[in-house]
Order: sequence, then C-alpha cells, then structure tokens
Amino acid sequence: MSGARPVVVRGVGGALPKKVVTNEHLSAVMDTSDEWIRRRTGIAERRHSDETESTSVLATLAGQRALASAGVATAGLLIVATSTPDKVCPATAPKVAANLGLNGIGAFDVSAVCSGFVYALATATWAIGSGAVESALVVGADTFTTLLDPTDRTTSVIFGDGAGAAYLSAGSADEPGAIKASTLHSDGDGENLIQVPRGEGSFFEMQGKEVFTQAVAAMSGSVETVLASAGWTAPEVDSLIAHQANLRILNTVASVTGIPASKAEVHLDRVGNTSAASIPLAMTDAGTKGHRKPGDKVVLTAFGGGTTWGAIAMTWPKISVVDPH
Repeated sequence: MSGARPVVVRGVGGALPKKVVTNEHLSAVMDTSDEWIRRRTGIAERRHSDETESTSVLATLAGQRALASAGVATAGLLIVATSTPDKVCPATAPKVAANLGLNGIGAFDVSAVCSGFVYALATATWAIGSGAVESALVVGADTFTTLLDPTDRTTSVIFGDGAGAAYLSAGSADEPGAIKASTLHSDGDGENLIQVPRGEGSFFEMQGKEVFTQAVAAMSGSVETVLASAGWTAPEVDSLIAHQANLRILNTVASVTGIPASKAEVHLDRVGNTSAASIPLAMTDAGTKGHRKPGDKVVLTAFGGGTTWGAIAMTWPKISVVDPH
C-alpha cells in the first residue's frame, strides 16, 4: 500500500429478514434449549429469510442504506461477498448493481465465507488507493440458513441470514473513517474444516473444536499485524469488530490480543452468525447505538472457510445509520 492514496469509509447500512427465530422456537423442534445455546454461543435469536428475501434482495437493501448513510447515489465499483449467491452462475453482484441503478460499473462476487467482507473491503481499498476507481460499495450478504440441515443442532442454532454494506471513497488520511492497514491470509489445507460438500442434498458441515482453535489464532495474529502497521497498541483500540461467530471466540480474541473485552462489539446475540454479513451488520449496529465517536480506533477481523482470514485497522467514520432491526 506504499504510496497509495488514502481511502475513507463514509457510510454503512444493514438489512435483516423479517422472521425472528428464538432459541425457544428451536428447542421446540430439536434437542436443545435456550440455556444450552446461550452458554455455548451467546446467541438468543436469529433471522431466517423466506423465498422473497434472497441474498440479492437483502444485499440491495443494505447497499441502498449504505449509500444513503454516505449521502451519495452512485459508486464506481460493487463487490458482493457471499457464499450463498442467488444462482451458482452468474454472480450476484451484477444483479445487485442493476437493482441499485448502477448498471455499467464493475461488479463481482467474492467467496471467502465468513472472511468475505474483510476480503472485499480490502480489495475495494486497493482499487481506490491505486486510482482505478474513485469509490466503491462493498456488501456482505448471506442466506446461510438455506445451507443448513434443520435437524442439526450444532449448526442450525448458530446461523442467521442478513446483509451489511459499506461505502468508501478516496479521501484524506486524517479523516474519520480512514483505512489505516489491512492484511489477508489463507490456508487451503484446512478446506474441510468449513464446507458444503459437492452433491445434491449436501448440507453445511463444520468441525467446531478445530475451527475455534484456528479462528482464535488466525484472527489474533492478523489483529496484531494491522495494529503494528497502523502504529497502534492494543489498549488504544476503541472497538474490536470481529466476525460474530460466537461469544467465546470474541472474548478469547480480545484476551489474546490484549484488547479489553469491553471493547468487543457484540451483535450476534440478536442475529446469530450471519457469515459475510456479520462485520458490516455489527458496524451498523454500533452506529445505531451511537457509542462510537468519529476518529475512534477500530479493528475488523474475521476467519472463514477456505480457510481464510484477515484484519483491517480503520478509524470510525462520521456517519448516520438506519437501524436494520
């Protein structure tokens, strides 16, 4: 990124399906309980999409709200991070661009599962920083419940559906919302840890214990990398916005990195693990709460299938946000 022009996040937005599924709802149809789910994950409820709330529909609404948050009507590039595209082919991003009235711009999907938004945001930052485009809309959107075995309590209690988005453009390094550093990584030897095997009728599978261990190590390491690049120390961080997988992972990453656990944003209690949407939805939630100040030091980090992981250091933007709930 040496010599690249500064890039600034100027708006965020989110969208959630209408249907709320509580732990009590799940305990009525499978062998689980509210206490068991809360203790293991920290989740109280999640949203499930219906046939009218596809990935592209949720992505479009989140994108509209991010553009409105930024006070703009267009973008030079659109990236949609998703593992649940509307169709296997073509990509979902061109459809979302058309829905937003952005026909003609570059639009493509990124598939990095729960790391998708971090991958897409870093990619958009590089595109703007290089001068290739002036602005970009980055969307993380997943309807992950469509991939789950509804009788499997190890996965069905965790995931929910949703979309979140961020608008960014060229700016100044000292502006609120400026992106300071990013890092991306992968290890294909771990592809079987988080997967949907090929074949009709296949459901999402995850090796939970191994994923927990690797996620903590990977996210903690990438956080330490971007802190060093940004010239920040862990105690200086005002907000840790990690992928909302489960509460134990959030608290452990905070502990390992030295960031106070009180600085970890928690949104999963109301929406579950929304995969690529989780970080922008947590950003949107933080914006609606109003407890982040422009210029606050913020670190984003995620771990996902592939395996993939990464982190971004940025300052909190000066924005107004629509509550997706």
